[in-house]
Amino acid sequence: MANVQDLSQEVLLAEPRGFCAGVDRAIEIVERALAKYGRPIYVRHEIVHNTYVVNDLKEKGAIFIEDLSDVPPGATLVFSAHGVSRAVQDEAKARGFQIFDATCPLVTKVHVEVAKLHREGYEFLMIGHKGHPEVEGTMGQLDSGIHLVEDLADVGRVSPAQADKLAVVTQTTLSVDDTAAILAAVKARFPKVREPKQQDICYATQNRQDAVKLLSPQVDIVIVVGSPTSSNSNRLREVAIKLGTPSHMVDSADELQAEWFENRPRVGLTAGASAPEILVQQVIDRLKAMGAISVRKMDGLVETVKFPLPKGLRIDGADEGAPLDHLH
Repeated sequence: MANVQDLSQEVLLAEPRGFCAGVDRAIEIVERALAKYGRPIYVRHEIVHNTYVVNDLKEKGAIFIEDLSDVPPGATLVFSAHGVSRAVQDEAKARGFQIFDATCPLVTKVHVEVAKLHREGYEFLMIGHKGHPEVEGTMGQLDSGIHLVEDLADVGRVSPAQADKLAVVTQTTLSVDDTAAILAAVKARFPKVREPKQQDICYATQNRQDAVKLLSPQVDIVIVVGSPTSSNSNRLREVAIKLGTPSHMVDSADELQAEWFENRPRVGLTAGASAPEILVQQVIDRLKAMGAISVRKMDGLVETVKFPLPKGLRIDGADEGAPLDHLH
């Protein structure tokens, strides 16, 4: 990469950024399963949407699959942080795998709410992105009566069987602002609609978006560390762009391009909830090599959330919540 003098003078780090509690827990489940049961451990879908994390776990002995028929009988299987449908759960049980569920507890909360309201006779509108594994997992909690709404146009087209008992759920990694606009349109069309008791969008997604809103006006460009498949990382880039700040998402430091920074001396840097801090540090090193002089961390919220691990993953009597040294 060409070294452009005066390319960037200052790097401002968003706070918070990077791993959230659900991602920490999911990776730890795979690592502990490997430590306790040995390789290979099978994982349905990428445990989290990050290339570095997936490759790191592959080297440690994890095998990532989409089809349960690719898992041998008696194997240990981990469900990804995005959650799975009832059909996948039932098939995994029927095949007799030892199962550990790494579904983020905040996604599980949505699943529980869907099951509860379904028993009360509700139909659902789900705000989310078609094909995303979290959406497939949540919609797959029911055989019918749950309708995907991706944008404002879908709100006008959707046709539930009845509108008296209608509830909204959302993918947890969406843009807070975009979701609010779609939800407003849903309420205008279906005035009786039941909203989530608590915002479904997860605390970490919200916090990272809020940090980018603070960061963007202070810099000339925002770099988001995250993989192309990561919904919450894509949303961070979009938040910056909507505020008028050019933004690029990179899977690794190698993807940084010198021309992005020409006449943009102040660089904002953040990372999606599935991106490890080691990648942020590599990006900082590359920016320094390209001319960055100072790195400053924004004041921001300190997250203290920690989710317990599933039973059965203690190692030598260690505390269920004791972290392994992974990817930090």
